[in-house]
Amino acid sequence: MNKAQIFNIPNILAFIRLLLAPIMFLFLVNQDASIFEGIHKSWLNYFAAFIFVVASATDFFDGYIARTFDQITTLGKILDPLADKMLTLAGFLGLMMIGSASPWAIFLIITRELFITGLRVSAVAEGIDIAASWMGKVKTVVQMIAIGFLLMEWPFGETLLWIAVALTLYSGYEYVRDFFKNIPSESHK
Repeated sequence: MNKAQIFNIPNILAFIRLLLAPIMFLFLVNQDASIFEGIHKSWLNYFAAFIFVVASATDFFDGYIARTFDQITTLGKILDPLADKMLTLAGFLGLMMIGSASPWAIFLIITRELFITGLRVSAVAEGIDIAASWMGKVKTVVQMIAIGFLLMEWPFGETLLWIAVALTLYSGYEYVRDFFKNIPSESHK
């Protein structure tokens, strides 16, 4: 892998998303810190929401640019889902910590994400390629919308969160199903 492949625009956008996730988390969970003294908590939530929207936009653009300009790299295939997970988990955990998201919903989402990450590692070890499914992409979009609604304290945020949970669990089922469909039988090894 050469430097041009590492430092292409899609990978840079994914790196930016990786950096923005902990900054957004900081604004959510450190609202009582002295550095934010005198700033109303709602403004910190709005700023966290702004960071989240910017980071979410990088998710759209990195994929679009990578596909359109044939800049798909192995590093990008690792960075993009990692950055997505860091961003959504930072949002969900931060919202849970400030009491704006159901701990059960967050537990289910995190459990699924960890399980599927482990499954993907197993798939790679078996030589199985489990690409992101259409439902996995829908799940990510709905998760991001739910986080945005919850950050802004808009109506239906909690409903969107539970829709995201349902889609998260269903897309997890799809990954498990595809994994077992693609495992080579002992006779083929």
